[in-house]
Amino acid sequence: MLTLQDPKQFLFFTRTANGRRGGKEFLARLKERTDGRDKAISLTSYSAQLKAIRRWGTERPHDLSVIHQPVLVANGESDRMVPTKNSVDLARRVPNGELSIYPDAGHGGIFQYHGQFVETALEFLER
Repeated sequence: MLTLQDPKQFLFFTRTANGRRGGKEFLARLKERTDGRDKAISLTSYSAQLKAIRRWGTERPHDLSVIHQPVLVANGESDRMVPTKNSVDLARRVPNGELSIYPDAGHGGIFQYHGQFVETALEFLER
């Protein structure tokens, strides 16, 4: 807030020139859609989300070996919100996990590399 930037720029993208550019392009794409947009999250919902994340983060890891459905896990290599090592661990613990890590990207890796992600997701879904 102090930088007067959209928080998504900081949370979803790296601070490199490539990351800042990817964030600006993503935020511009968000503004293209004018009809049927989601409402802004309320403070009550935001608080509940943080509480749920905190509670989930302190739980013992679940047994993911029971998941037999193929799982595509995608993340940026420098994610502040969901550390990339957690995505690596998730893909490893799911028997049919496939990992896609996007370089010089944060939590918004799939937004920054949307073209590549769409290709990867469609290929994954066609199998």
